[in-house]
Amino acid sequence: MKKIILLLLLLSPALKSLAQANHTSPMVPEETRKNEDGLSLIFFSNDTDFSPLIKKKLQDAFFEVYPREMKRFNVSAPMKVVFQIDTAYKGVAETSNATVRFNPAWFRQHPEDIDVVTHEVMHIVQNYGDNKVPGWLTEGIADYGRYKFGVNNKRSGWKLPDYQQGQKYTDAYQITARFLVWLEKNKRPTIVNELNEAMRSGTYTPALWQKLTGKNVDELWKEYDDKMGA
Repeated sequence: MKKIILLLLLLSPALKSLAQANHTSPMVPEETRKNEDGLSLIFFSNDTDFSPLIKKKLQDAFFEVYPREMKRFNVSAPMKVVFQIDTAYKGVAETSNATVRFNPAWFRQHPEDIDVVTHEVMHIVQNYGDNKVPGWLTEGIADYGRYKFGVNNKRSGWKLPDYQQGQKYTDAYQITARFLVWLEKNKRPTIVNELNEAMRSGTYTPALWQKLTGKNVDELWKEYDDKMGA
């Protein structure tokens, strides 16, 4: 026991230094913006060097796209949303409940990629909670939202990819979104809304594809694959 205590005492300064080295500045609430309909966006940041111009673009995009996504997919989505610019986060962006966390380094490297907002707040609108739903479809619908409602996709170079053999509907994101666009145009105009509603209500099952289109998802993908690859 004495050896353990001595070891802890010896390690204590090193642990303290490590903690200090990994210290992240606290989140500071910088601004709350509201629109005339009562929608509010609370903006936090621990990056003192984050571009004011990009900050404004992210906020402006939110107030443009979120109400449109709500109107189409979920009028009961939260009216209060939080954005966090977090230097400790190393992804691009992530959403939990009604909070979106962004990596500021991403926007320094990709200043036109404003529609990260459009994808992430679509997740807030989706609000699938703990329902057991396919992750590939969740992300596909979010990128479908970016495709439909994005404000800066062209300038950022973002688009739905061209069809390529070997793709699968389970590839998620843009590939799944492109499949959904094809289904909407060729099979059922309301299919994305109906899939989204079933996933949020917890009633989604793979049998829903058959119910909505007369074919299961594998059969639909084969038809898509055959026609796009012809």
